[in-house]
Amino acid sequence: MLRRLHGGFWALGAAAGPCSAPRFYSSRLGSELLRSQAYIGGRWLDADGRAQFPVLDPASGQQLTAVADCGPQEAREAVRAAHSSLASWKAATSKERSNLLRKWYDLMLKNKDELARLITAENGKPLKESLSETLYAASFLEWFSEEARRVYGDVVPTSSPDRRILILKQPIGVASIITPWNFPSAMLTRKAGAALAVGCTVVVKPAEDTPLSALALAELADQAGIPAGVFNVIPSSKSKTPSVGEVLCTDPLVAAISFTGSTATGKILLRQACDTVKKASMELGGLAPFIVFDSADLDRAVAGALASKFRNTGQTCVCANRFLVQEGIHDSFVEKMVEAMQRDLRVGSGFDELTTQGPLINERAVQKVESHISDAVSLGACIVTGGKRHGSGATFFEPTLLSNVTTDMLCAQEETFGPLAPVLKFQTEEEAVTIANASNVGLAGYFYSSDLAQIWRVAEQLEVGIVGINEGLLSTPEAPFGGVKQSGLGREGSKYGVDDYLEIKYVCFGGL
Repeated sequence: MLRRLHGGFWALGAAAGPCSAPRFYSSRLGSELLRSQAYIGGRWLDADGRAQFPVLDPASGQQLTAVADCGPQEAREAVRAAHSSLASWKAATSKERSNLLRKWYDLMLKNKDELARLITAENGKPLKESLSETLYAASFLEWFSEEARRVYGDVVPTSSPDRRILILKQPIGVASIITPWNFPSAMLTRKAGAALAVGCTVVVKPAEDTPLSALALAELADQAGIPAGVFNVIPSSKSKTPSVGEVLCTDPLVAAISFTGSTATGKILLRQACDTVKKASMELGGLAPFIVFDSADLDRAVAGALASKFRNTGQTCVCANRFLVQEGIHDSFVEKMVEAMQRDLRVGSGFDELTTQGPLINERAVQKVESHISDAVSLGACIVTGGKRHGSGATFFEPTLLSNVTTDMLCAQEETFGPLAPVLKFQTEEEAVTIANASNVGLAGYFYSSDLAQIWRVAEQLEVGIVGINEGLLSTPEAPFGGVKQSGLGREGSKYGVDDYLEIKYVCFGGL
Protein backbone atom coordinates (compact mmCIF):
# COMPACT_ATOMS: atom_id res chain seq x y z
CA MET A 1 0.00 0.00 0.00
CA LEU A 2 1.48 3.37 -1.04
CA ARG A 3 0.86 6.63 0.71
CA ARG A 4 1.64 10.15 -0.48
CA LEU A 5 4.21 12.17 1.42
CA HIS A 6 5.11 15.85 1.26
CA GLY A 7 6.85 17.09 -1.90
CA GLY A 8 5.60 14.27 -4.11
CA PHE A 9 7.42 11.47 -2.28
CA TRP A 10 5.99 7.99 -1.74
CA ALA A 11 6.40 5.47 1.04
CA LEU A 12 5.08 2.03 1.70
CA GLY A 13 2.30 1.72 4.19
CA ALA A 14 2.38 -0.64 7.12
CA ALA A 15 -0.12 -3.11 5.76
CA ALA A 16 2.40 -5.81 4.87
CA GLY A 17 3.35 -8.75 7.05
CA PRO A 18 6.19 -8.79 9.58
CA CYS A 19 8.85 -10.60 7.56
CA SER A 20 8.85 -8.91 4.16
CA ALA A 21 11.85 -6.86 3.06
CA PRO A 22 9.71 -3.97 1.79
CA ARG A 23 8.15 -3.50 5.22
CA PHE A 24 11.57 -3.61 6.79
CA TYR A 25 12.51 -0.87 4.37
CA SER A 26 9.28 1.10 4.74
CA SER A 27 10.36 2.44 8.10
CA ARG A 28 13.24 4.13 6.32
CA LEU A 29 11.28 5.72 3.47
CA GLY A 30 10.00 9.26 3.33
CA SER A 31 13.29 11.15 3.22
CA GLU A 32 13.96 13.69 0.52
CA LEU A 33 16.17 11.18 -1.27
CA LEU A 34 13.17 9.17 -2.41
CA ARG A 35 11.93 10.82 -5.58
CA SER A 36 9.29 9.72 -8.06
CA GLN A 37 9.67 12.28 -10.86
CA ALA A 38 12.20 12.81 -13.62
CA TYR A 39 14.91 15.41 -13.06
CA ILE A 40 15.20 17.63 -16.14
CA GLY A 41 16.72 21.09 -16.34
CA GLY A 42 16.96 21.38 -12.58
CA ARG A 43 13.25 20.63 -12.05
CA TRP A 44 11.34 17.57 -10.86
CA LEU A 45 8.82 16.74 -13.58
CA ASP A 46 6.12 14.18 -14.28
CA ALA A 47 6.23 12.21 -17.51
CA ASP A 48 3.72 13.00 -20.23
CA GLY A 49 0.23 12.07 -19.07
CA ARG A 50 1.68 11.51 -15.58
CA ALA A 51 2.70 8.03 -16.75
CA GLN A 52 4.44 5.92 -14.13
CA PHE A 53 5.90 2.44 -13.81
CA PRO A 54 6.35 0.34 -10.68
CA VAL A 55 9.67 -0.27 -8.93
CA LEU A 56 9.64 -3.75 -7.43
CA ASP A 57 11.41 -5.35 -4.51
CA PRO A 58 13.33 -8.25 -6.12
CA ALA A 59 13.09 -10.25 -2.89
CA SER A 60 9.29 -10.36 -2.83
CA GLY A 61 8.08 -8.98 -6.13
CA GLN A 62 6.00 -6.41 -4.26
CA GLN A 63 5.85 -2.80 -5.41
CA LEU A 64 8.11 -0.39 -3.55
CA THR A 65 6.92 2.76 -5.28
CA ALA A 66 6.16 4.15 -8.75
CA VAL A 67 8.25 6.61 -10.74
CA ALA A 68 7.82 8.71 -13.85
CA ASP A 69 7.78 6.66 -17.03
CA CYS A 70 9.68 8.87 -19.45
CA GLY A 71 9.44 8.42 -23.21
CA PRO A 72 11.06 9.98 -26.28
CA GLN A 73 9.50 13.37 -25.54
CA GLU A 74 11.11 13.60 -22.10
CA ALA A 75 14.38 12.26 -23.50
CA ARG A 76 14.48 15.07 -26.07
CA GLU A 77 13.61 17.63 -23.38
CA ALA A 78 16.47 16.35 -21.23
CA VAL A 79 18.91 16.52 -24.15
CA ARG A 80 17.84 20.11 -24.90
CA ALA A 81 18.25 21.04 -21.23
CA ALA A 82 21.73 19.52 -21.18
CA HIS A 83 22.65 21.31 -24.41
CA SER A 84 21.32 24.66 -23.14
CA SER A 85 23.51 24.46 -20.05
CA LEU A 86 26.61 23.24 -21.88
CA ALA A 87 28.13 26.63 -22.76
CA SER A 88 28.07 27.96 -19.22
CA TRP A 89 29.21 24.67 -17.65
CA LYS A 90 32.23 24.21 -19.89
CA ALA A 91 33.08 27.90 -19.39
CA ALA A 92 33.27 27.37 -15.63
CA THR A 93 36.78 27.00 -14.32
CA SER A 94 38.07 23.56 -13.52
CA LYS A 95 38.28 24.60 -9.88
CA GLU A 96 34.62 25.59 -9.84
CA ARG A 97 33.59 22.24 -11.30
CA SER A 98 35.93 20.47 -8.91
CA ASN A 99 34.40 22.18 -5.89
CA LEU A 100 30.86 21.25 -6.91
CA LEU A 101 31.79 17.60 -7.45
CA ARG A 102 33.45 17.62 -4.06
CA LYS A 103 30.25 18.96 -2.47
CA TRP A 104 28.31 16.19 -4.19
CA TYR A 105 30.79 13.67 -2.81
CA ASP A 106 30.44 15.10 0.71
CA LEU A 107 26.66 14.83 0.50
CA MET A 108 26.92 11.19 -0.58
CA LEU A 109 28.99 10.45 2.50
CA LYS A 110 26.56 12.33 4.71
CA ASN A 111 23.65 10.33 3.30
CA LYS A 112 25.47 7.02 2.79
CA ASP A 113 23.15 4.95 4.97
CA GLU A 114 19.99 6.14 3.22
CA LEU A 115 21.59 5.63 -0.20
CA ALA A 116 22.58 2.11 0.83
CA ARG A 117 19.04 1.29 1.93
CA LEU A 118 17.71 2.47 -1.42
CA ILE A 119 20.12 0.16 -3.24
CA THR A 120 19.14 -2.83 -1.14
CA ALA A 121 15.44 -2.08 -1.55
CA GLU A 122 15.49 -1.93 -5.35
CA ASN A 123 18.43 -4.22 -6.11
CA GLY A 124 18.30 -6.73 -3.28
CA LYS A 125 22.01 -6.92 -2.47
CA PRO A 126 22.97 -7.22 1.21
CA LEU A 127 23.00 -3.91 3.05
CA LYS A 128 26.70 -4.22 3.82
CA GLU A 129 27.43 -4.51 0.09
CA SER A 130 25.09 -1.60 -0.64
CA LEU A 131 27.02 0.55 1.79
CA SER A 132 30.28 -0.53 0.13
CA GLU A 133 28.83 0.41 -3.25
CA THR A 134 27.76 3.81 -1.95
CA LEU A 135 31.27 4.56 -0.71
CA TYR A 136 32.71 3.22 -3.95
CA ALA A 137 30.32 5.40 -5.94
CA ALA A 138 31.23 8.46 -3.88
CA SER A 139 34.92 7.77 -4.45
CA PHE A 140 34.49 8.46 -8.16
CA LEU A 141 33.12 11.91 -7.44
CA GLU A 142 36.09 12.52 -5.16
CA TRP A 143 38.52 11.18 -7.77
CA PHE A 144 37.12 13.16 -10.68
CA SER A 145 36.79 16.30 -8.59
CA GLU A 146 40.57 16.06 -8.36
CA GLU A 147 41.08 15.05 -12.00
CA ALA A 148 39.05 18.08 -13.12
CA ARG A 149 42.12 20.22 -12.44
CA ARG A 150 44.53 17.88 -14.23
CA VAL A 151 43.23 17.92 -17.81
CA TYR A 152 46.47 19.05 -19.38
CA GLY A 153 47.21 20.01 -22.97
CA ASP A 154 50.61 20.12 -24.65
CA VAL A 155 53.09 22.44 -26.30
CA VAL A 156 54.80 20.55 -29.12
CA PRO A 157 58.18 21.56 -30.59
CA THR A 158 57.96 22.39 -34.29
CA SER A 159 60.33 22.22 -37.23
CA SER A 160 59.47 25.81 -38.22
CA PRO A 161 60.90 28.71 -36.19
CA ASP A 162 57.89 30.95 -36.92
CA ARG A 163 55.28 28.50 -35.60
CA ARG A 164 54.10 27.14 -32.28
CA ILE A 165 51.95 24.05 -31.85
CA LEU A 166 49.45 23.86 -29.01
CA ILE A 167 47.31 20.86 -28.11
CA LEU A 168 44.08 21.63 -26.26
CA LYS A 169 41.69 19.22 -24.57
CA GLN A 170 38.08 20.37 -24.58
CA PRO A 171 34.74 18.86 -23.46
CA ILE A 172 33.03 16.93 -26.22
CA GLY A 173 29.52 18.16 -25.33
CA VAL A 174 26.32 16.47 -24.16
CA ALA A 175 26.82 12.86 -23.06
CA SER A 176 24.09 10.22 -22.85
CA ILE A 177 24.68 7.85 -19.95
CA ILE A 178 22.83 4.54 -19.72
CA THR A 179 23.46 2.64 -16.50
CA PRO A 180 22.82 -0.96 -15.31
CA TRP A 181 20.85 -2.31 -12.36
CA ASN A 182 23.62 -4.28 -10.66
CA PHE A 183 25.53 -1.19 -9.45
CA PRO A 184 22.92 1.56 -9.73
CA SER A 185 24.98 4.22 -7.93
CA ALA A 186 28.58 3.37 -8.76
CA MET A 187 28.12 3.02 -12.51
CA LEU A 188 26.41 6.41 -12.60
CA THR A 189 29.09 8.32 -10.72
CA ARG A 190 31.91 6.57 -12.58
CA LYS A 191 30.52 7.95 -15.83
CA ALA A 192 28.91 11.23 -14.80
CA GLY A 193 31.79 12.21 -12.52
CA ALA A 194 34.23 12.05 -15.42
CA ALA A 195 31.91 13.85 -17.83
CA LEU A 196 31.04 16.69 -15.48
CA ALA A 197 34.65 17.13 -14.34
CA VAL A 198 35.82 18.10 -17.82
CA GLY A 199 32.85 20.32 -18.70
CA CYS A 200 30.33 18.00 -20.35
CA THR A 201 26.65 17.90 -19.43
CA VAL A 202 24.78 14.61 -19.12
CA VAL A 203 21.45 12.86 -19.50
CA VAL A 204 21.22 9.69 -17.41
CA LYS A 205 18.85 6.83 -18.25
CA PRO A 206 18.99 4.43 -15.27
CA ALA A 207 18.01 0.77 -15.53
CA GLU A 208 14.25 0.26 -15.21
CA ASP A 209 14.78 -2.12 -12.26
CA THR A 210 16.73 0.40 -10.17
CA PRO A 211 15.81 4.05 -10.86
CA LEU A 212 15.59 5.14 -7.21
CA SER A 213 19.35 5.37 -6.67
CA ALA A 214 19.82 7.59 -9.73
CA LEU A 215 17.00 9.89 -8.65
CA ALA A 216 18.46 10.10 -5.15
CA LEU A 217 21.81 11.11 -6.63
CA ALA A 218 20.02 13.77 -8.67
CA GLU A 219 18.54 15.15 -5.45
CA LEU A 220 22.02 15.32 -3.92
CA ALA A 221 23.47 16.90 -7.08
CA ASP A 222 20.81 19.57 -6.79
CA GLN A 223 21.66 20.13 -3.13
CA ALA A 224 25.35 20.35 -4.04
CA GLY A 225 24.63 23.21 -6.43
CA ILE A 226 25.20 21.44 -9.73
CA PRO A 227 23.60 23.97 -12.14
CA ALA A 228 20.23 23.27 -13.75
CA GLY A 229 20.51 21.20 -16.91
CA VAL A 230 24.03 19.94 -16.24
CA PHE A 231 22.80 16.65 -14.74
CA ASN A 232 19.49 15.14 -15.85
CA VAL A 233 17.82 11.81 -14.98
CA ILE A 234 15.01 10.23 -17.00
CA PRO A 235 13.70 6.89 -15.68
CA SER A 236 11.74 4.74 -18.10
CA SER A 237 9.98 1.40 -18.10
CA LYS A 238 11.17 -1.65 -19.98
CA SER A 239 8.62 -1.00 -22.74
CA LYS A 240 9.78 2.59 -23.29
CA THR A 241 13.51 1.99 -22.85
CA PRO A 242 14.20 1.13 -26.54
CA SER A 243 12.62 4.36 -27.81
CA VAL A 244 14.33 6.44 -25.13
CA GLY A 245 17.66 4.79 -25.91
CA GLU A 246 17.20 5.55 -29.58
CA VAL A 247 16.74 9.26 -28.84
CA LEU A 248 19.82 9.31 -26.64
CA CYS A 249 21.86 7.64 -29.36
CA THR A 250 20.55 9.52 -32.41
CA ASP A 251 19.78 13.07 -31.28
CA PRO A 252 22.28 15.35 -33.07
CA LEU A 253 22.72 17.44 -29.91
CA VAL A 254 24.29 14.43 -28.17
CA ALA A 255 28.04 14.11 -28.77
CA ALA A 256 28.88 10.97 -26.77
CA ILE A 257 27.22 7.91 -25.30
CA SER A 258 28.35 5.75 -22.41
CA PHE A 259 26.68 2.43 -21.66
CA THR A 260 27.18 -0.42 -19.24
CA GLY A 261 25.22 -3.59 -19.96
CA SER A 262 25.04 -6.59 -22.23
CA THR A 263 27.10 -6.92 -25.39
CA ALA A 264 23.92 -7.45 -27.43
CA THR A 265 22.39 -4.18 -26.26
CA GLY A 266 25.69 -2.36 -26.69
CA LYS A 267 25.79 -3.38 -30.34
CA ILE A 268 22.28 -1.99 -30.88
CA LEU A 269 23.28 1.34 -29.35
CA LEU A 270 26.45 1.51 -31.43
CA ARG A 271 24.46 0.96 -34.60
CA GLN A 272 22.07 3.72 -33.62
CA ALA A 273 24.91 6.12 -32.79
CA CYS A 274 26.89 5.55 -35.96
CA ASP A 275 24.80 7.78 -38.27
CA THR A 276 25.75 10.85 -36.25
CA VAL A 277 29.27 9.52 -35.51
CA LYS A 278 29.07 9.84 -31.75
CA LYS A 279 31.95 8.99 -29.48
CA ALA A 280 31.08 5.78 -27.64
CA SER A 281 32.22 4.24 -24.38
CA MET A 282 30.95 0.71 -23.79
CA GLU A 283 31.45 -1.55 -20.78
CA LEU A 284 29.83 -4.77 -21.91
CA GLY A 285 29.60 -8.44 -20.97
CA GLY A 286 32.37 -10.69 -19.73
CA LEU A 287 33.17 -14.36 -19.18
CA ALA A 288 35.88 -14.06 -16.58
CA PRO A 289 38.21 -17.05 -16.17
CA PHE A 290 39.54 -17.80 -12.69
CA ILE A 291 42.64 -19.98 -13.02
CA VAL A 292 44.23 -21.80 -10.09
CA PHE A 293 47.64 -23.29 -10.80
CA ASP A 294 49.28 -26.06 -8.80
CA SER A 295 51.70 -23.57 -7.21
CA ALA A 296 48.91 -21.38 -5.82
CA ASP A 297 48.28 -20.72 -2.16
CA LEU A 298 45.11 -22.80 -2.03
CA ASP A 299 43.46 -21.09 0.95
CA ARG A 300 44.07 -17.68 -0.57
CA ALA A 301 42.73 -18.88 -3.92
CA VAL A 302 39.52 -20.16 -2.30
CA ALA A 303 39.03 -16.87 -0.45
CA GLY A 304 39.56 -14.94 -3.67
CA ALA A 305 37.22 -17.21 -5.57
CA LEU A 306 34.47 -16.73 -3.00
CA ALA A 307 34.86 -12.94 -3.09
CA SER A 308 35.01 -12.73 -6.88
CA LYS A 309 32.18 -15.16 -7.63
CA PHE A 310 29.55 -14.41 -5.01
CA ARG A 311 29.71 -10.64 -4.58
CA ASN A 312 26.24 -9.28 -5.40
CA THR A 313 25.09 -12.92 -5.67
CA GLY A 314 27.24 -13.38 -8.78
CA GLN A 315 25.62 -10.46 -10.58
CA THR A 316 28.71 -8.47 -11.55
CA CYS A 317 30.30 -8.12 -14.95
CA VAL A 318 33.75 -9.00 -13.60
CA CYS A 319 32.78 -11.91 -11.37
CA ALA A 320 34.49 -15.22 -12.03
CA ASN A 321 32.41 -17.21 -14.51
CA ARG A 322 34.70 -20.19 -15.21
CA PHE A 323 36.99 -21.80 -12.64
CA LEU A 324 39.95 -23.53 -14.27
CA VAL A 325 41.85 -25.60 -11.72
CA GLN A 326 45.03 -27.55 -12.42
CA GLU A 327 44.67 -31.28 -11.91
CA GLY A 328 47.24 -31.50 -9.08
CA ILE A 329 45.09 -29.43 -6.70
CA HIS A 330 41.68 -29.77 -8.36
CA ASP A 331 40.09 -32.08 -5.80
CA SER A 332 41.46 -30.13 -2.84
CA PHE A 333 40.21 -26.86 -4.33
CA VAL A 334 36.70 -28.22 -4.84
CA GLU A 335 36.62 -29.61 -1.31
CA LYS A 336 37.80 -26.35 0.27
CA MET A 337 35.57 -24.23 -1.96
CA VAL A 338 32.45 -26.19 -1.02
CA GLU A 339 33.40 -26.01 2.65
CA ALA A 340 33.82 -22.22 2.41
CA MET A 341 30.54 -21.77 0.52
CA GLN A 342 28.58 -23.75 3.08
CA ARG A 343 30.27 -22.00 5.99
CA ASP A 344 30.40 -18.37 4.82
CA LEU A 345 27.47 -17.81 2.46
CA ARG A 346 24.02 -17.12 3.85
CA VAL A 347 20.99 -16.55 1.63
CA GLY A 348 18.27 -14.16 2.73
CA SER A 349 16.86 -10.65 2.73
CA GLY A 350 19.39 -7.94 2.03
CA PHE A 351 18.19 -6.13 5.14
CA ASP A 352 19.19 -9.03 7.38
CA GLU A 353 22.66 -8.20 8.68
CA LEU A 354 23.72 -11.87 8.49
CA THR A 355 22.86 -12.19 4.79
CA THR A 356 25.66 -12.47 2.23
CA GLN A 357 23.52 -13.58 -0.72
CA GLY A 358 20.42 -11.60 -1.64
CA PRO A 359 17.89 -12.36 -4.39
CA LEU A 360 18.58 -12.34 -8.08
CA ILE A 361 17.16 -9.28 -9.79
CA ASN A 362 14.14 -11.03 -11.36
CA GLU A 363 12.65 -14.31 -12.52
CA ARG A 364 14.51 -14.23 -15.85
CA ALA A 365 17.81 -14.16 -14.00
CA VAL A 366 16.83 -17.22 -11.96
CA GLN A 367 15.75 -19.09 -15.06
CA LYS A 368 19.11 -18.45 -16.70
CA VAL A 369 20.98 -19.95 -13.75
CA GLU A 370 18.66 -22.96 -13.82
CA SER A 371 19.16 -23.42 -17.57
CA HIS A 372 22.95 -23.37 -17.19
CA ILE A 373 22.81 -25.97 -14.43
CA SER A 374 20.37 -28.17 -16.35
CA ASP A 375 22.49 -28.02 -19.49
CA ALA A 376 25.68 -28.84 -17.60
CA VAL A 377 24.16 -31.78 -15.72
CA SER A 378 22.71 -33.18 -18.94
CA LEU A 379 26.23 -33.18 -20.40
CA GLY A 380 27.86 -34.89 -17.43
CA ALA A 381 28.54 -32.21 -14.80
CA CYS A 382 27.93 -32.98 -11.12
CA ILE A 383 26.21 -30.72 -8.59
CA VAL A 384 28.50 -30.72 -5.57
CA THR A 385 26.50 -28.20 -3.55
CA GLY A 386 23.40 -26.09 -4.15
CA GLY A 387 21.65 -26.44 -7.47
CA LYS A 388 18.14 -25.19 -6.77
CA ARG A 389 16.03 -22.25 -5.64
CA HIS A 390 16.31 -21.27 -2.00
CA GLY A 391 13.39 -21.33 0.41
CA SER A 392 13.63 -17.57 1.02
CA GLY A 393 11.59 -16.86 -2.10
CA ALA A 394 11.19 -17.31 -5.83
CA THR A 395 14.18 -15.15 -6.80
CA PHE A 396 16.60 -16.61 -4.25
CA PHE A 397 19.02 -19.31 -5.39
CA GLU A 398 21.40 -21.56 -3.53
CA PRO A 399 25.11 -20.88 -4.10
CA THR A 400 26.05 -23.72 -6.44
CA LEU A 401 29.26 -25.48 -7.43
CA LEU A 402 29.51 -27.85 -10.39
CA SER A 403 32.37 -30.26 -11.03
CA ASN A 404 33.23 -32.28 -14.14
CA VAL A 405 32.45 -29.21 -16.24
CA THR A 406 33.65 -29.13 -19.85
CA THR A 407 34.07 -26.33 -22.36
CA ASP A 408 31.03 -27.36 -24.42
CA MET A 409 28.60 -26.52 -21.61
CA LEU A 410 26.65 -23.25 -21.59
CA CYS A 411 28.07 -22.22 -18.22
CA ALA A 412 31.54 -22.26 -19.79
CA GLN A 413 30.45 -20.32 -22.87
CA GLU A 414 27.96 -17.72 -21.57
CA GLU A 415 27.95 -15.25 -18.72
CA THR A 416 25.69 -16.74 -16.04
CA PHE A 417 25.20 -13.65 -13.87
CA GLY A 418 24.24 -15.68 -10.83
CA PRO A 419 25.62 -17.73 -7.91
CA LEU A 420 26.99 -20.58 -10.02
CA ALA A 421 30.63 -21.73 -9.87
CA PRO A 422 31.50 -24.26 -12.62
CA VAL A 423 34.90 -25.95 -12.14
CA LEU A 424 36.93 -27.26 -15.09
CA LYS A 425 40.07 -29.36 -14.70
CA PHE A 426 43.18 -28.64 -16.82
CA GLN A 427 46.66 -30.11 -17.10
CA THR A 428 49.05 -27.50 -18.53
CA GLU A 429 49.46 -23.73 -18.44
CA GLU A 430 49.05 -23.58 -22.22
CA GLU A 431 45.76 -25.45 -21.99
CA ALA A 432 44.44 -23.07 -19.31
CA VAL A 433 45.33 -19.95 -21.29
CA THR A 434 43.79 -21.41 -24.44
CA ILE A 435 40.52 -22.16 -22.65
CA ALA A 436 40.52 -18.75 -20.97
CA ASN A 437 41.00 -16.93 -24.27
CA ALA A 438 38.47 -18.98 -26.24
CA SER A 439 35.81 -16.29 -26.05
CA ASN A 440 34.72 -13.26 -28.04
CA VAL A 441 34.67 -11.17 -24.86
CA GLY A 442 37.46 -10.20 -22.51
CA LEU A 443 36.65 -7.99 -19.55
CA ALA A 444 38.38 -9.48 -16.49
CA GLY A 445 40.50 -12.51 -15.72
CA TYR A 446 42.00 -13.92 -12.53
CA PHE A 447 44.71 -16.40 -11.71
CA TYR A 448 46.52 -17.68 -8.64
CA SER A 449 50.15 -18.77 -8.80
CA SER A 450 53.39 -18.39 -6.83
CA ASP A 451 55.62 -18.96 -9.88
CA LEU A 452 56.92 -15.51 -10.86
CA ALA A 453 57.84 -16.49 -14.41
CA GLN A 454 54.40 -18.01 -14.87
CA ILE A 455 52.75 -14.90 -13.43
CA TRP A 456 54.38 -12.69 -16.06
CA ARG A 457 53.60 -15.08 -18.90
CA VAL A 458 49.94 -15.55 -18.05
CA ALA A 459 49.28 -11.89 -17.22
CA GLU A 460 50.56 -10.89 -20.65
CA GLN A 461 48.77 -13.69 -22.51
CA LEU A 462 45.27 -13.35 -21.05
CA GLU A 463 43.06 -11.52 -23.54
CA VAL A 464 41.23 -9.32 -21.06
CA GLY A 465 41.28 -5.67 -20.04
CA ILE A 466 41.67 -6.34 -16.30
CA VAL A 467 43.85 -8.99 -14.64
CA GLY A 468 43.77 -10.02 -11.00
CA ILE A 469 46.89 -11.87 -9.84
CA ASN A 470 46.36 -13.57 -6.49
CA GLU A 471 43.48 -11.13 -5.94
CA GLY A 472 39.73 -11.56 -6.38
CA LEU A 473 38.50 -7.97 -6.00
CA LEU A 474 39.85 -5.46 -8.50
CA SER A 475 37.69 -2.35 -8.80
CA THR A 476 39.10 0.97 -7.57
CA PRO A 477 38.74 4.54 -8.84
CA GLU A 478 42.49 4.87 -9.41
CA ALA A 479 42.66 2.07 -12.02
CA PRO A 480 41.22 1.93 -15.56
CA PHE A 481 38.18 -0.31 -15.94
CA GLY A 482 37.27 -1.78 -19.32
CA GLY A 483 37.60 -4.75 -21.63
CA VAL A 484 38.89 -5.96 -24.97
CA LYS A 485 37.24 -7.84 -27.83
CA GLN A 486 33.45 -7.50 -27.55
CA SER A 487 33.59 -6.50 -23.91
CA GLY A 488 33.57 -2.86 -24.84
CA LEU A 489 35.29 0.35 -25.85
CA GLY A 490 37.19 2.85 -23.74
CA ARG A 491 38.11 2.90 -20.06
CA GLU A 492 36.35 4.23 -16.98
CA GLY A 493 37.87 5.46 -13.76
CA SER A 494 41.55 6.39 -13.35
CA LYS A 495 43.25 9.29 -15.11
CA TYR A 496 42.10 7.76 -18.40
CA GLY A 497 38.42 7.94 -17.46
CA VAL A 498 38.03 11.52 -18.73
CA ASP A 499 39.32 10.69 -22.22
CA ASP A 500 35.94 9.54 -23.54
CA TYR A 501 34.50 12.98 -22.77
CA LEU A 502 37.27 15.06 -24.33
CA GLU A 503 38.18 16.23 -27.82
CA ILE A 504 41.78 16.98 -28.75
CA LYS A 505 42.24 20.21 -30.67
CA TYR A 506 45.44 21.10 -32.55
CA VAL A 507 46.18 24.83 -32.64
CA CYS A 508 48.89 26.09 -35.01
CA PHE A 509 50.09 29.60 -34.14
CA GLY A 510 51.98 30.98 -37.14
CA GLY A 511 53.63 34.18 -38.26
CA LEU A 512 55.80 34.52 -35.17
